[in-house]
Amino acid sequence: MLCSLLLNSNSYLMYVRWSVLSLLLLVAHPASAESSVSNIDVAESANQLPQNSSATSMSQVTNVNQLSDVKPTDWAFQALQSLVELMSAIAGYPDNTFRGNRAMSRFEFAAALNQALERMNEIIQTTSKDLVTREDLATIQRLQQEFATELGTIRARVDTLEARAATLEANQFSPTTKLTGQVIMAVNAGQFNGDRIIDPNGREIANANPNATFFYRAVVDFNTSFTGTDLLKIRLETGDGGSDDNAAGVLEPNFGSVVDFSAKPPSQNGDIGLGRLYYTFKPLSDLSVSIGPDIRTTDYVDYNSYANLSFRDFNTLALTNNYILFPVFGPSAGAAIDWKPGQGPFSVRALYAAAEAANPGKTGFIRGVSPFVRLLYLDDNGDRGLFGDTYQTTVELEYAPSNNFALRLQYSGGEVFNHDYYVFGANLELTLAQRLGIFARYGYGSYNDSAFGDIKPQYWMAGVALRDLFREGALAGVAVGQPFIEGAIGNATQTNLEAFYNYPLAQNIQIAPSIQVINNAGNQDSNNTIVTGTLRTVLSF
Repeated sequence: MLCSLLLNSNSYLMYVRWSVLSLLLLVAHPASAESSVSNIDVAESANQLPQNSSATSMSQVTNVNQLSDVKPTDWAFQALQSLVELMSAIAGYPDNTFRGNRAMSRFEFAAALNQALERMNEIIQTTSKDLVTREDLATIQRLQQEFATELGTIRARVDTLEARAATLEANQFSPTTKLTGQVIMAVNAGQFNGDRIIDPNGREIANANPNATFFYRAVVDFNTSFTGTDLLKIRLETGDGGSDDNAAGVLEPNFGSVVDFSAKPPSQNGDIGLGRLYYTFKPLSDLSVSIGPDIRTTDYVDYNSYANLSFRDFNTLALTNNYILFPVFGPSAGAAIDWKPGQGPFSVRALYAAAEAANPGKTGFIRGVSPFVRLLYLDDNGDRGLFGDTYQTTVELEYAPSNNFALRLQYSGGEVFNHDYYVFGANLELTLAQRLGIFARYGYGSYNDSAFGDIKPQYWMAGVALRDLFREGALAGVAVGQPFIEGAIGNATQTNLEAFYNYPLAQNIQIAPSIQVINNAGNQDSNNTIVTGTLRTVLSF
């Protein structure tokens, strides 16, 4: 209380004189046994001190009569009344009490004295020296000598607490987890002209039009940050199908005609599976590192603002990414980096991903490889494990001087089923007038010792897109591409075309009709045109 009285004073001269007198009065004239200064244990006093001397628990009073527990017969009434009259205000508790009879330890008194001394020094330095008499200074000196031990202890504690607070602030651990999710539902139907559809090896795939289907995919993400700049992602996914739940995936399963968001589920038939598990952190302000036992290669390279996210733009797998660049595109383990030196126009990205990294043996089904890989290599030869014989290493250099232009050059190499491969790629996007987007990809690669020999496939796609068509946030686009150009496979080259319109019904609800056309499916000219349609609905939260 004494501390609050001193800190809330406005009259410098009366502040000094009456503060000193009050200190002496409280020390020399205890009201009762309850108000005597006791020698309480240091640790206990430290715990009580913040509560008993907290300035936030006090309220201003301008008349001593406002204090309900102070009476004219109290021994300190005249001192308090003088403080009010001469200093205009004192501090009391919110319930208008002064609590003058509460027991006070020597350490509590020393804490109040310490603050009083600091305030007095400020007053002496900023006012005339004539306002403080020798008697006042002598009184202060005697108090300092009397409580020298306690004052030293309190100041040491303050220094220790400040050091500990700084350490805690620098090493604070405050994880924050945000829950996000997405549900994709789609209705799909398709048909083809002619008697049958055959694959690149001439084997019959279908001789009748597939039935219409309704399929879905649901995702829940747990995004946890420990420092504010890192991310621990845990994704749980479920779906009711796979590459055979849509007409394009049934009629052309090898060269990327399948609906993208149904092609890579961690589980099928309604089972819940792990879709992502990785940790991303930033050792430098312009460098991020990701590592995890369950990643996807397409999350880190080959991004395009108009053709990359199947829940937003194109459904066709071969149009959302450079098809031959990703022989490993499903569940895998590994690491990736994204470096943007000085936050300038250049970025460097790199990744390593191994399929079946958790399998130490040499047998067992290898998940995570692209459908064309199983066409090229009919058996699963090679070691499993993190450094086994099915892995992908990719490097990407991006030049993006503005949000309206980006050029990405890529290299991918490694092994699939114990066979070497490499691919060079390019990815371009250009935005005109903030609305019209032009984009393209190209790839050239080599896959050795395949079932068709040493082959050198090529890939390309190109398209245009228009933002905010008929409504803000809408996106429409059309693209065409040839996912696997290779004369050794079939007698023609497959061509995919898709047009879509993504319309936002609300902030978190989108609906998108699309039409897909496939010519020379499976690189076979005997396969007549395949036409499929998809109505996609996406709900995000």
